[in-house]
Amino acid sequence: MITIALSKGRIFTETAPLLQAAGIVASEDPENSRKLIIPTNHPDVRLLILRATDVPTYVQHGAADLGIAGRDVLIEHGGENIYQPVDLEIARCRMMVAAQQDFDYAGAVRPGARLRVATKYVRIARDYFAGLGMHVDLIKLYGSMELAPLVQLADVIVDLVSSGATLKANGLVPVAHIMDISSMLIVNQAALKLKRTSLQPLLDTFARTVASQHAGA
Repeated sequence: MITIALSKGRIFTETAPLLQAAGIVASEDPENSRKLIIPTNHPDVRLLILRATDVPTYVQHGAADLGIAGRDVLIEHGGENIYQPVDLEIARCRMMVAAQQDFDYAGAVRPGARLRVATKYVRIARDYFAGLGMHVDLIKLYGSMELAPLVQLADVIVDLVSSGATLKANGLVPVAHIMDISSMLIVNQAALKLKRTSLQPLLDTFARTVASQHAGA
């Protein structure tokens, strides 16, 4: 049995064509199902539908052989015992620092300065500002990040930005680009050894499909 861990939403939608290229089709649409384990057209392949932040944990501990997770999630998780063979180049977005339009970010960012930063990406934010030689007070939030500067909870936020529409609607602007984010194919290292005969063709198909899509772009 091959178990693949996925999350609902954009990642599943953009993963479906990659699975189809490997001949794998889910028996149900997870967006319309309450099932957490979804069979596929292959009796020996199943999908686990998880929260995005839990995908690396299931793969790390062997509850799933493969998974698809954003680079942001993997950095925050730490990626222990997880092989990351292919950047699938899906679910693209950017990790940004954002602030209110009238906030003097350029003046605030200087070695030795202190900044209040609201984010759920604590590791990414800490490493980024440490690289600038700054001290930060990290305020961990799980949603509605844009609200923090508006009520003076934080000076800036660190968050994923796709279109930027939510920032704009709340009077915030991007002020620094931290990194580009896309989703990675991840593999449990023990499973890769024990199930290589079954897993390697799937990994190769994913890699070929991504390469061909990139070549045709």
